[in-house]
Amino acid sequence: MSASTSGTSGNKSGSKSGRKIVLWRHGQTSWNLERRFQGSTDIGLTEAGVAQARRSARLLASLRPDAIVASDLQRAAATAAELAAVTGLPVAHDAALRETYAGEWQGLTHDEILGKYGEQYAAWKRGEPVRRGGGELETEVADRAAPVVLEHAGRLPEGGTLVVVSHGGTIRTTIGRLLGLESYYWEGLGGLSNCCWSVLGEGARGWRLMEHNAGTLPEPVLGDDD
Repeated sequence: MSASTSGTSGNKSGSKSGRKIVLWRHGQTSWNLERRFQGSTDIGLTEAGVAQARRSARLLASLRPDAIVASDLQRAAATAAELAAVTGLPVAHDAALRETYAGEWQGLTHDEILGKYGEQYAAWKRGEPVRRGGGELETEVADRAAPVVLEHAGRLPEGGTLVVVSHGGTIRTTIGRLLGLESYYWEGLGGLSNCCWSVLGEGARGWRLMEHNAGTLPEPVLGDDD
């Protein structure tokens, strides 16, 4: 899936630098297979998840990234390590890139959440600000994660590329914040599959969504609005 969406935040100078941010979700875990809510629980990759990370790392390495920053949870750190092994780049780890803390939801399957917290789940899906399981609001996740991404992006050279290795919910909220979207509309971005990524490019009016939930190398968008 490819998209080209104008954003209003992230480029303080207003200049077109050509920088890119690749937001890469970690590989498969056993809890992903069980549809169990992970949140900030520290779950490792399955063998399939490691293989996903290695395959994706080879693709992303061809983008010649300049820097890698990752969540410190082991599923993200192990995914990032595969790209570091191919590129020789160091990985900066930051707890601010962890997945949403969801309190009592963590460790429960999707069906268990619906059974125990059905009203809370429905309110969240309606776009209401909900502390799922007594945990973080989505806006609070964006408050901690987006500044870290922008800080590392700000260190890039002209035309440089940053790879951010994180989690589905954190990536979605960060993209929404960098595009300047109201939080109600963040759900419309959709989720990322394991080891897929989204690409933001910096333009004259801020960050634009160039690719979303991609598993192949980004291609230029050719059209009148480019």
